[in-house]
Amino acid sequence: MNWKLILQLSMFGLAMGLATVFFIPSSIEPAFWLAIFLISAFLIAKQCASKRFLHGLFLGIANSAWITGAHVLLFDRYIAHHAPEAEKMKAMPISPQLMMIVTGPVAGIVSGVIIGLLALLAGKVVKNAIAASA
Repeated sequence: MNWKLILQLSMFGLAMGLATVFFIPSSIEPAFWLAIFLISAFLIAKQCASKRFLHGLFLGIANSAWITGAHVLLFDRYIAHHAPEAEKMKAMPISPQLMMIVTGPVAGIVSGVIIGLLALLAGKVVKNAIAASA
């Protein structure tokens, strides 16, 4: 496993965690994540000859740790910029911060599976591009 690559790529997660607290609204957040997932998958494919899926999975988990941490630690600022989420959180039976801590890893696993699958696909494209240029 290339843990250095996973840590480096997880800086996207840290940046998004902070950016969503301060200025990226939830309405456009998916567009940023799509770009991050595609870039990450491509870089995993280029730098990892094997275990691409696992690299993507662990990256998704690392991203979720950064995002959950930022949202929990900066909860008041996050909620101030995310009124729809604040409304939904009022109906929850547990505290919003605890809910974030519980759901964050699940979101990380789901996003990690997506990144992993994209990395496998990108690996086939990268492999074909290398074979074609040889």
